[in-house]
Amino acid sequence: MGVEVTSTTTNRRRFLAGAGLTVLGAGSLSAAPAAFGKGDLSTGDAAILRFLAAAEILEADLWKQYNELCGIRDHELPDGTGSKPFTEALENLDDDMDQYVHDNTFDEVTHFTFINAYLQSRGAQPVNLDQFRTLPGSTATGAAKLKRLTNLMELTIDTSWWTRYRSRHKNPDLGDTFPPAVPGLAKGRWPAIPRTDADLKNKKHLQAIANTAGFHFATVEQGGSSLYPSLAQRVQDPEVLRVLLSIGPTETMHFQTWSDKAGDAPPVRDPTTGLVFPDLDKKPFGGPNFQENLIMPEPTTSWLGARFPAVSIIRPTETTGAAMGAAKFLTAMGLFRGQSPAFFSAVTTLAQQADAATR
Repeated sequence: MGVEVTSTTTNRRRFLAGAGLTVLGAGSLSAAPAAFGKGDLSTGDAAILRFLAAAEILEADLWKQYNELCGIRDHELPDGTGSKPFTEALENLDDDMDQYVHDNTFDEVTHFTFINAYLQSRGAQPVNLDQFRTLPGSTATGAAKLKRLTNLMELTIDTSWWTRYRSRHKNPDLGDTFPPAVPGLAKGRWPAIPRTDADLKNKKHLQAIANTAGFHFATVEQGGSSLYPSLAQRVQDPEVLRVLLSIGPTETMHFQTWSDKAGDAPPVRDPTTGLVFPDLDKKPFGGPNFQENLIMPEPTTSWLGARFPAVSIIRPTETTGAAMGAAKFLTAMGLFRGQSPAFFSAVTTLAQQADAATR
């Protein structure tokens, strides 16, 4: 898997020691010198790239779990054997979901592989999170029985991006907040993949899991759509800036695709958990803020305020605390439930170092 995986103990120890993490996983990145492993990059540029490499590794991990069950297994992504019932439930959102899941997954693999290779080309240390692959995954038929970095079986999902990108006046960069499209997903812990074959037996229960996945896809990718332009504002080297500007828009392409598919999630009440996916065209929803086919960002007030005309933009793009904000968002989602204190220490320090970068 590209440069994420090192094949020798020497390479692994070199990375872990350099990052301030002991081989036993008890250390902290904050123990590392500020300029460690930056090569000929500025300290800030190296930190930004390392945080983005870590984010893409985590993203690839979650997408691989989806692909094993509902994507396409091939020479690019060979793990898993697929779950026909789960795939069919997702196809109620779109008949091409398996292709989209595969392509999104492989995109994320290429992102972290490229960023790590670029770090190495500039004499800087790449990122490796293999020591944190400790979480159990799904045991449903079709899933590869591998240890994971992320947990897709206990998610708490914020779907307020749905109304944020449909709002014509508000902007999170101005402190505005937005109601969620699926309020139930913001409460409790919900599976986005079948946990065991028992989850495949009731069709409405399985559809709710597929709908959860559909909204989770977009929730993850809208985060990437904001993260890259937010961190790009702190980059010094024009070539590093070009790396961010080349990868970031692909995250936005992912987000728009999944935003469209989430709108096709069939209304359903899960008879097992009580989770409700509402009809967004009917009260108390409905209206332009919930219109299902508004998948392009509606023009709204920019971060510069109402003295300027409305504009169609990515939002938020605030740079202050952007990396730490992303880490907290993914943590609040439950994506890392079950991870070790050493994992949270490593991610927090990577984020803090990226946020400390200045142009």
